[in-house]
Amino acid sequence: MRRLPESVAYAVFRVGADLAWRRHGLRVRQLERNLRRARPDASTAEMRALSRAGMRSYLRYWCDAFRLPDWDHDRVVSAVRVENEHHLRDALGAGRGVVAALMHMGNWDHAGAWAALTGAPVVTVAERLRPERLYARFLAYREGLGMEILPLTGQEGITATLVDRLRSARLVPLLADRDLRATGLEVVLLGEAARLPAGPALLALRTGAALHPVSIWYEPGPTRGLVIHFHDEVLAPASGPTREKVTAMTQGVADVFSAAIRAHPQDWHMLATLWTADLDTDR
Repeated sequence: MRRLPESVAYAVFRVGADLAWRRHGLRVRQLERNLRRARPDASTAEMRALSRAGMRSYLRYWCDAFRLPDWDHDRVVSAVRVENEHHLRDALGAGRGVVAALMHMGNWDHAGAWAALTGAPVVTVAERLRPERLYARFLAYREGLGMEILPLTGQEGITATLVDRLRSARLVPLLADRDLRATGLEVVLLGEAARLPAGPALLALRTGAALHPVSIWYEPGPTRGLVIHFHDEVLAPASGPTREKVTAMTQGVADVFSAAIRAHPQDWHMLATLWTADLDTDR
């Protein structure tokens, strides 16, 4: 993919997206169930069109991910348009860390590269990809841009490291729209019960960092650049026990996520079960 001409590489992934969409397999059907929460009134034909756009966006993300190591720094930065960037700069300038609560939306790798190259030191947690060689290559690329990557599994003291980095005014972006460890808090997302991880809110509360939900989508039109939108800070309630505060903050994140998904559903790459109702059905 890195050796192919750019237009050919993206065309290959677009064809792959369309083939997967036409097969209408388990993951595409789950994507449509998830998107139905954002578009409850869509007809069957409209939902199929939306899931097709979603699969194309998802495969666009993977093509970007494979080819990003060959982009020069100017391209990484110039291909991004940022909205409300002052939220990030003001917090870091005041010596506060920033917890960026992300969704599986747009291209978070590109967003992290943009941040690292524009003076916002990035520390984040990543799932271990398989095979290990692929994970090692992604790790080397991200670290080459100045990002510090902590593995989700197989390493002790991750939380303590994140706390330390936030207290040193770092940017910690964390995917927060799926409860991978089955320890999340129940909130309402797009009108239904779902569990989201408590980590972003808990880290912000513990360190005094600013908690900002961030949505990312591909710009429509011929340029198809990336848009990064920093939403307003989610504040903790003034009083109450820690769990209540964390739950309220996580619900605040979920509310922002709901609006962002409704605005850009085609760029939300959620092909897995998420809502409590779907998880109960799986069981």
